[in-house]
Amino acid sequence: MIVVAADRSDHAGEVVEEAAALGEMAGEPLHVVHVLTRGEFLDIQRASTEDTGKPVEIDRVRALAKEQAQRAIDGAGIENAEPVGLMGEPGEAVAEYAEEHDARYVVAGYRRRSPAGKVVFGSVAQKILRESARPVVMIGGR
Repeated sequence: MIVVAADRSDHAGEVVEEAAALGEMAGEPLHVVHVLTRGEFLDIQRASTEDTGKPVEIDRVRALAKEQAQRAIDGAGIENAEPVGLMGEPGEAVAEYAEEHDARYVVAGYRRRSPAGKVVFGSVAQKILRESARPVVMIGGR
């Protein structure tokens, strides 16, 4: 299996598309993972409590993350991928998911910044590189 970390960026579809090509070459299925952070979770809870007087159930929050993963899949224009919604710290959650599911590769994107910043990945990309026991493929933004 290929595990792809998908964020909310415009670059997410491109990362999923590249991961799908890798999965096709390796004969591996694709799992596209979006992780809602603790801060995003708290924002959702706060909004729900203000609107309805009730907190959102944890399964609904995971479903929202899964919907974001599906948007990245749709943005890539591919059909054979499994969307996955998780909660937690994105780098750790993606690495843990890959380990638990015996992934062959983890694919993540990073954004290019300034000339000096090109050498340094974003914090989530760095965390995936450090945390993952699986080979990691990084896809740079254009």
